[in-house]
Amino acid sequence: MVSRTASFWEALDAGDRAALRRAGVRMVLEADRQFLTQGEDSDHLIVLVGGWVKVVAQSHAGYRALLALRGPGELLGEQASVERGRRRSASLVTATPAEVLNLPAGRFHVLARSRPQIAAALERTLSQRLREADVQRAGITEPVPARLAGLLLDLVERCGLPDADGTGRRIGLSLSQDDLAGLALTSRRTVSRVLEQWRARGWIVTGRQTVTVRAVDQLKRLAHGG
Repeated sequence: MVSRTASFWEALDAGDRAALRRAGVRMVLEADRQFLTQGEDSDHLIVLVGGWVKVVAQSHAGYRALLALRGPGELLGEQASVERGRRRSASLVTATPAEVLNLPAGRFHVLARSRPQIAAALERTLSQRLREADVQRAGITEPVPARLAGLLLDLVERCGLPDADGTGRRIGLSLSQDDLAGLALTSRRTVSRVLEQWRARGWIVTGRQTVTVRAVDQLKRLAHGG
């Protein structure tokens, strides 16, 4: 798991946030809304002020994979800040109702040049994305149960909610087994088999696109090679 630092939005002071709000367009989106499309050549950035967003990619064969989940305060489409003229490599789809700030790249760059905290927050975001990619590449050599355990623990930490009887933590996003497979870099069939084993042991409870973790310690041991 990648250690969590302050989000892009959290790293800014009130003046920086106000300047970005004036430069951008606020949008309130319902869940399951695609608002940036893979292959388009737009050059705006997105600040996810509230809610959760899925980063998804479609292969030429038609396979749709969930690449990442982004939460409140994160900067999205950040490559538009460094690679102009490049087509989008993935789509953005709201996982929950969300509030976003749409920022044209030109206006964003003007503010980043005049406001050091915005430039520093952008640099940290780009650096964190590189670290995430490095961790993902390194993790592909780990057994699938270890990768899946680490993924569930990460999701519990980021968006976990207490379940009804207080004995576990429910991941507060609707995620299919295909979604989990994409995030863990494995097949849906393998995810289904591992989740079935964990259900039988009482480690997790699953419902329709829901997962509740009831055995954090056991998953930690698996995630760390136990």
